[in-house]
Amino acid sequence: MKSKLIIIGLFIAAFVAYLLFPSRYDITNQNPTGENIICFGDSLTYGTGATEGMDYPSQLSVMISQSIINAGVPGDTTSTALARVEDDLLCKSPRIVLITLGGNDLKNRIPRDLAFRNLRTIVTRIQENGALVIVGGVDIPFYGRGFGKAYKQLCKETGSVLVPNILKGIMGNAKFMSDPIHPNNDGYTLMAEKFCEAIKPYL
Repeated sequence: MKSKLIIIGLFIAAFVAYLLFPSRYDITNQNPTGENIICFGDSLTYGTGATEGMDYPSQLSVMISQSIINAGVPGDTTSTALARVEDDLLCKSPRIVLITLGGNDLKNRIPRDLAFRNLRTIVTRIQENGALVIVGGVDIPFYGRGFGKAYKQLCKETGSVLVPNILKGIMGNAKFMSDPIHPNNDGYTLMAEKFCEAIKPYL
C-alpha cells in the first residue's frame, strides 16, 4: 500500500512539473546559414515613437556589436508583411530574422486564424532559406483574443524562438511609451534587451 502511494505521489508530482515547466522544443536552424540579421515587422520594428537611432533594431545592433537591417513598415499586418517577404527579406540573405507582427491584426480585429496562418507562412518561408526565426509576441490583457497562446503554439510547431510578450512591462507604463501604442526610446531599449537575450545563444 505504501509503495502504491509513493508511485501515485511521484506521478502527481511529475504531472504538476509538466504543467508548470513544459518540455522545451527543438529550435529550427540553430546553426543558421545566410549573412544578415534582419528585423522584420510593423511600427514596433520601424521604431515609431523613437528618436533617430533609438529604434529597437539600432539599439540591439549596438548590444550585440553586429549590423542589423531594419525591415519594419508602420501599419503592417501579417497579410501586407507576407506580400513583401520576398523583396524586403528573403532576397537579403537572412541568417537570423526577428519578427514583430500581429499587433495590427489584433487592433484591426483581423481573425486570429487568418493572422497566424499568414505568420506561419512567413516563418516557414524564412526557415526554408536556412535562417533562424525569433518571434516577439504581443499579448494585451482583456483584449488579446487568444493571440498570446497562438504565438506559443506557432513557435512550438515551427521551432521558432519566442519572446512571449515583447511589450510586457512597457505597454501601459507612461515611463516607456510615446503614445498609447508605441514605446519611447526607453521602451525600445527594453524591447532590444529582451531580443538580445533571445538572440545571444545563436550568434
